Amino acid sequence: MKSFYTLFFLGGSWLMTTPLLAQTQPIQEFTLEQCIEYAMINNPNLKNSKSAIESSEAKVRETVSSGLPQIGASADLGNNIIIPTTFLPAALVGGPAGEFVGVKFSPQYSGRGSLNIDQMIFNGSYFVGLKASKVYTELSRQDLVSTKTDLIIAIKKAYYSVLVNRERLALVKKNYQRLDSLLSQTKTMFDNGFSEKIDVSRIQVQFNNIINLQRTTTLGLEISYNLLKFQMGYPIINTIELTDHLDLIKLEVQDDEFTKNFNYNNRVEYRKLEVNSQLVQLDIKNTRWQYLPRLDFYGNYGASYGTSAFNQFVDFGSNWKGLAVYGLRANLPIFDGLRKSNQIQQKKIQWQQLENSKEFLKNQIDMEQNQSILSFNTNIEILKSQKANLDLADEVYKVSVIKYQQGVGSNIEVITADASLKEAQTNYYSALYDVLITSVDLEKSFGKIVSN
Repeated sequence: MKSFYTLFFLGGSWLMTTPLLAQTQPIQEFTLEQCIEYAMINNPNLKNSKSAIESSEAKVRETVSSGLPQIGASADLGNNIIIPTTFLPAALVGGPAGEFVGVKFSPQYSGRGSLNIDQMIFNGSYFVGLKASKVYTELSRQDLVSTKTDLIIAIKKAYYSVLVNRERLALVKKNYQRLDSLLSQTKTMFDNGFSEKIDVSRIQVQFNNIINLQRTTTLGLEISYNLLKFQMGYPIINTIELTDHLDLIKLEVQDDEFTKNFNYNNRVEYRKLEVNSQLVQLDIKNTRWQYLPRLDFYGNYGASYGTSAFNQFVDFGSNWKGLAVYGLRANLPIFDGLRKSNQIQQKKIQWQQLENSKEFLKNQIDMEQNQSILSFNTNIEILKSQKANLDLADEVYKVSVIKYQQGVGSNIEVITADASLKEAQTNYYSALYDVLITSVDLEKSFGKIVSN
């Protein structure tokens, strides 16, 4: 893929832009829903959240495995370089009473091989831990929903930014054509003696400004596109085209049923607190179960051998003596210095803190909803007002141009009307952008970004 640089001459020096990569991929079109669907597959942060669920599910399987039979094999071969001596009363071997003789019971070489099995029969902590690991998986799922929510919010805002900047650029291009035509007419009038040089200069200033505005608006649109592609996980160097248009967008928040039947569990933040509260309660239960005994089954089967000659180990006949044992093993805690009691008290406090956080979050959600509704409704009214101002400014400009062309108006009136029109256009699109952004914030406050 070839790349090249673009140069601009400004203020007596050349400025070099970042490299521009030649487009080799076909332009792909996206609706808002298609952008979101693409991001659900390709966004790196979302991929990590999905991997976290897989990790938590593996953790559940790990917990389950600790309750299944544990089977292992062991073998050892030892060379007693110095055989330990055991002292026995000499009287046992006919010696004088009160004296001891040293006897070596161990062989020079000893070996042992065995197969071991352990099976948990009862352990209260295991069953509680198994349930807690499944709840932990649910927490990972809620984290995924939270990541999806943040991602969709970012994509919607970036998508709306592209649409607004695209419309703004289209309007700037119309203004460019309008001023270019007006500048040509004014120059013609000057050449014919119907206007002054200063009239041409004033229009020329406005025309130069619209050229710069077109450049900055084009840059803003490109930045908006790049931000959207970044959120989607789409290659930045490839080109996309958005098929939605501002005049066709229907905002969900304007539905009559939007604010009805709200439940705090619609908000993923609240659900995550609920899951954390369950985890703490299970942790308390687990600590209490540790007061109960643990019961396990165990079994051992194998063989051992001892000899003074190493080469005799190869004889697997009667020299190897079998061994086998099975039984039950119980472990009953009696007193731990009140350690578990203090742990339970700490966890109860932690649970109460989570309950307090839930109440605080409820109040915060109520405040967010009230503010979002107020902001959205206010921005809607501002948008209506700015649209009316835009229509008036456009009418004033057209009348000013007609009067100027007919010789009954001044060039100053045209310049003033043009400045007012551009200001009205800027205010209108800013208000439109605010409406779109606050609509997303309103969806978030009511938990409508991602369905439960």
